[in-house]
Amino acid sequence: MAEESPFKGQTGLRRLWNALGYSRAGLRAAYQAEDAFRQEVLLAMVLIPLACVLATGGIERALLIGSVLLVLVVELINSAIEAAVDRVSLERHPLAGRAKDIGSAAVLIALLNVLVVWASVLLG
Repeated sequence: MAEESPFKGQTGLRRLWNALGYSRAGLRAAYQAEDAFRQEVLLAMVLIPLACVLATGGIERALLIGSVLLVLVVELINSAIEAAVDRVSLERHPLAGRAKDIGSAAVLIALLNVLVVWASVLLG
């Protein structure tokens, strides 16, 4: 059996409290180290309140806000992939480049999704 983290054994409220701390640390690290994440947070700070004003119903509001939050989620995953690849090696390697390019493509698709959802809701 593969070796696992000693923190895996935590359960209940202790596990939830630890998870919250790890999540806060991850958000802080991404905000401090990733320019793209900071830009997308700024975009979210503009678009989410705008969605609350422009949406005429709960489903529209959820679609508009959800599409913006999805960009942040995908950017966090992309940043994690990049950090893991860089941790393994900073040398250029085709597989490392592929992993980073695919992560970047995922962010692009999430951003295009924002455009499609917002256009569909606001123009449809």
